[in-house]
Amino acid sequence: MSGPRRSGGSWRDRQERDPYVQKARRDGWRSRAVYKLEQINEKERFLRPDMICIDLGAAPGSWSQFVTHKLKGRVRIIALDLLPMDALPSVEFILGDFREEQILDELDSLLGSDKADLVMSDMAPNISGNKAVDQPRSMYLAELALDLATRVLKPRGNFVCKLFQGEGSEAFIVAARKQFERVRVMKPRASRDSSSEVYLVARNYRL
Repeated sequence: MSGPRRSGGSWRDRQERDPYVQKARRDGWRSRAVYKLEQINEKERFLRPDMICIDLGAAPGSWSQFVTHKLKGRVRIIALDLLPMDALPSVEFILGDFREEQILDELDSLLGSDKADLVMSDMAPNISGNKAVDQPRSMYLAELALDLATRVLKPRGNFVCKLFQGEGSEAFIVAARKQFERVRVMKPRASRDSSSEVYLVARNYRL
């Protein structure tokens, strides 16, 4: 659920000119999205050794790649996506749609009696260009991610989720504030200025 959303030369041309795309290639990261997580963590510092992390919409894997690199492999990551993803150290990958009971069962089986310290979601729908269609789709994914987080997080666990500002986003933030002690919304420098994309960081889940 990550990666290019549009076809056509204009998207490709913009990608080629994007300084974060160029930097990711030079630095060996799988996508420019890595810098969003890096910049969010610079401010919030929720990554710590020996944590258990769930990465939703993980492919091509730059967020998982950053976490395992940042923590020098002292982490357990369970990554999920509809698209395949090349292997990474400390990452167990589930190929499939986490909306399906079978995939949730597989996640539960991998977790066993453990609970997650962090659930992170960089999911976005395939963009049609019609905001009346795209915004509800994006909110649906965010709501699914929050619902999963409340199922698998341990007390005082954290949640990071992509949001697109628009109808439903404020209600989503209000809902998150009922379940976490502190909620912050931020726009990393790596997010494009033209995008309505922001990230919700919810700290200290309360059962």
